[in-house]
Amino acid sequence: MVSHTESEHHLSDLVGGWYDSELTIQGISDAKVIAQALSSEAQIDLIYSSDLKRAKSTSECIAEMTGAPITTSSALREMSFGDAEGKEQSWLDERIRPEDGANRMDHSIVNGAETKREFVGRIYQYLNGIELAENTVISTHSFAATYVIAWWIGMPLESVGYVNFGIRPGKITKLVEDDFFKNRAVAYLNQ
Repeated sequence: MVSHTESEHHLSDLVGGWYDSELTIQGISDAKVIAQALSSEAQIDLIYSSDLKRAKSTSECIAEMTGAPITTSSALREMSFGDAEGKEQSWLDERIRPEDGANRMDHSIVNGAETKREFVGRIYQYLNGIELAENTVISTHSFAATYVIAWWIGMPLESVGYVNFGIRPGKITKLVEDDFFKNRAVAYLNQ
């Protein structure tokens, strides 16, 4: 699993979510480094990617180096931040509604934002419906990546309210399944 590399909204201190920003020059360079690292580790068979430009561009760098086909989907997007999309982070910081401790799954942080149940639910639904090849790359976003991991290890949707793996932009997380017992594990985070 790959979290997309540096994008314009990072440098402009804008809320990302579904705001469709491009990779920066550094982001493109870093995506090529990720592609090289992945291609040196294994033959990549397939890439699933968020359809937002920053994740898709990261995937395209990987596909260019590995020859693997890309399938894009809006289901792998970052959480929608509703009214805050593309606005300055300070705008969101002034308006964010903290969760009260009783409603972690159905709380909306700002008008129009997805709840965690909606956000994680769409990721789980999508991942439950795809076929994974021997060496598959999932290119997504930092916060969304936590829920790809949660799905991978079989964490029930109702249990994701408190989980966060702290995935950073432009990092590789290796998810593995053993050949015998089919146990799933996280080999490493944020490499």
